[in-house]
Amino acid sequence: MALLQPGDKAPDFTAQDQFGNTVSLKDFSGHKLIFYFYPKDNTPGCTAEACNLRDNYDALLEKGFNIIGVSKDSEKSHIRFTEKYDLPFPLIPDTDLGIIKSYGVWGPKKMAGREYEGIYRTTYIIDENGYIEKVFQKVNTKDHTAQILAEYQD
Repeated sequence: MALLQPGDKAPDFTAQDQFGNTVSLKDFSGHKLIFYFYPKDNTPGCTAEACNLRDNYDALLEKGFNIIGVSKDSEKSHIRFTEKYDLPFPLIPDTDLGIIKSYGVWGPKKMAGREYEGIYRTTYIIDENGYIEKVFQKVNTKDHTAQILAEYQD
């Protein structure tokens, strides 16, 4: 599946977060959603990204954004990651890749000359009506909040 583009309807989802709470796209109707996909819990880039969003969580809420992170890590891994870094937002353990593939962020990657299948670090901003508003493919993990907010300057 190809990467979604601004104007596309966001694929609906219903999943359990790291604590077993049911989370659906429809829960965020009327609000903007930062729906971010990341490769792996407790890795340097993914930790920097999650902590940057955590550190700016209140400011993002004030601007009308909610946040959900998604990776293929297990529920246990997400719980450890959440507790270690005091993350205030849900993380979805998409171990069967259903959501990841429906958002077009799974495919071939290369590292150190090795090819493998993995998650493309991508953030979608989903608008109040469930449509893709912005897509970030080149995520600045250390200052992702500023990167997002720069697109929403008045």
